[in-house]
Amino acid sequence: MNQVLFVKANCRSVNQSVSVKLYHAFLENYQKSHPSDRITELDLYAEDLPYYDNDMMNGMYKLRKDVELSPPEQKYANLIMRYLNQFVAADKAVFAFPMWNTTVPAVLHTYMDYLNQPGKTYRYTPDGAIGLMNSKKVALLHARGGVYSSGPAVEAEMAVRFMKHNLKLFGIDDIVSVIVEGHNQYPEQQQRIIEMGIESAARAAIHF
Repeated sequence: MNQVLFVKANCRSVNQSVSVKLYHAFLENYQKSHPSDRITELDLYAEDLPYYDNDMMNGMYKLRKDVELSPPEQKYANLIMRYLNQFVAADKAVFAFPMWNTTVPAVLHTYMDYLNQPGKTYRYTPDGAIGLMNSKKVALLHARGGVYSSGPAVEAEMAVRFMKHNLKLFGIDDIVSVIVEGHNQYPEQQQRIIEMGIESAARAAIHF
């Protein structure tokens, strides 16, 4: 039995958001094809995560050094460790997120800030950082209204690139991506593009 963490980083409804459609298609098909796995859903907008700040940085540093924390530092270190331990314990993780202003929603960036902890998800060496999450498998479910996989907008894509960079820092190389793009850029093809994306998410879930 695998522990699987589903992370949704979109505040919009399934009728409004393509990435939420991908999330539900993947989740439903994963549940059907992996009935014995234990699934935890994490809606980042429902969590109301505070931005990573000085108390958090100091608290996590002192925690690593086994130094006494102030009450605010302890409060935020406990918060971070709750999300960090949940991610570390998962055998697989699924992230569903849109592109907003060429990057990820702020709440997902904040969550990734929580996970970026030396000694937990990676460690420093004289030759650079080494990831500690090598056995974890991740799926990225992403939607963007324009086309960023080719053409003039390639260099502007900072959503999937951001996620993959962080995951590779953690040592995660087993990454499955389902990307829907161009449905706003080509409105005459919108329905077909979205339907194909949903089908791809459903198929990917079965083999994840």
